[in-house]
Amino acid sequence: MDRDSSRIAVIASTEGGMDIEEVAATTPEKIISLSIDPASGLMPFHGRRLAAALELEGDQVKQAGKLLGAMYATFLSSDASMLEINPLVVTKAGDLVVLDCKFNIDDNAMFRHKDLAEMRDDSQEDPAELEAHDVGLNYIKLDGTIGCMVNGAGLAMATMDICKLAGGEPANFLDVGGGATKEQVASAFRIIVSDPNVQVILVNIFGGIMRCDVIAEGIVAAAKELDLQIPVIVRLEGTNVDQGKAILADSGLALTPADDLSDAAAKAVAAIKGDA
Repeated sequence: MDRDSSRIAVIASTEGGMDIEEVAATTPEKIISLSIDPASGLMPFHGRRLAAALELEGDQVKQAGKLLGAMYATFLSSDASMLEINPLVVTKAGDLVVLDCKFNIDDNAMFRHKDLAEMRDDSQEDPAELEAHDVGLNYIKLDGTIGCMVNGAGLAMATMDICKLAGGEPANFLDVGGGATKEQVASAFRIIVSDPNVQVILVNIFGGIMRCDVIAEGIVAAAKELDLQIPVIVRLEGTNVDQGKAILADSGLALTPADDLSDAAAKAVAAIKGDA
């Protein structure tokens, strides 16, 4: 998917492989990109252009067109976001053969593809991301040291940005959603602390649909269950915020409140540096 043109794009090169980024930087002319108009779809000339870019000739041109048509149909029917053939080889007999293929499917469309969902291999996935998926959380592991628990994808992205602006690095993207339960909050904490790189946890909740007192109860329950030994910075705002803050204050746990997002990020970075 080419986000610049909002169209499906076909990218091909005779110089494919592990060093394709270097090819793009040093000899970009060796990479061809074909943009497909969604109104007309894939056309015969796309196949001919692809064949020419790959320096194919004779019957190979027809084979390339047929292969491209099959790829395009598969891409659309499976709601794919990426379909890659690497390598595509020419045999001594002059035939095109696909030696390897990988493709990504949009997770949001998996409900339409139960046959593909059944092929899922859990052993190939990150255990923390798998657990998050099973309990209804959106989690992606990153390389930083600030574990983030936020409600709402946009707020989660903003929280990660503010952490970096304050001089820290987020350890994850974790969105508990707009209606998380106390149990889901506890699961979120377990997932965050399963990452050994996490040195501090930053909770940033804006209670709209989500109630701050429910979040606070989940935080307290998780902190007690996990016997947390790392600092926890909590910023709550919105529905039942006063009740939520009271639950945290009365918990007897070492939970650090924050006035706003900037204050929370600053306190998280200070905790890592040992200034808090």
